[in-house]
Amino acid sequence: MTVPLWCLIGGLILPYIWAGVSVPFRSKELGTIDLVQPRLQALSLTGGGAGAWGAQMNQWEAITVFMAANLVAFMQGVDPTGAWATASLVWLVARIAHGVFYVMEKAPLRVASFVASLAMSVWILVLGVSA
Repeated sequence: MTVPLWCLIGGLILPYIWAGVSVPFRSKELGTIDLVQPRLQALSLTGGGAGAWGAQMNQWEAITVFMAANLVAFMQGVDPTGAWATASLVWLVARIAHGVFYVMEKAPLRVASFVASLAMSVWILVLGVSA
């Protein structure tokens, strides 16, 4: 498998990781983990728990843009070992950092990592469109 595909798989796993990260916050802050209405419970989280929930939700949004950009690059025959691979790796690292900074409540760093990951998705899209 190619680097972009591995990064896509990593990006698809990240929301589940951030969901798991929220579990100790839910237990500590709210006393229990609500399996009946977990989304409603998530809205009650503050601090790092709210950050973990936010990271999960934002990752679902980010992965759709990344997937679309990768689809265009793939369909246009972009070399998966060149700039596309580099952009994919930077995207994945930025998305991991985004979640970490979200949980740590480091807003400026979170925003910077968000912008970096979005820029990589746009770069991949441009590689595909210009191929």
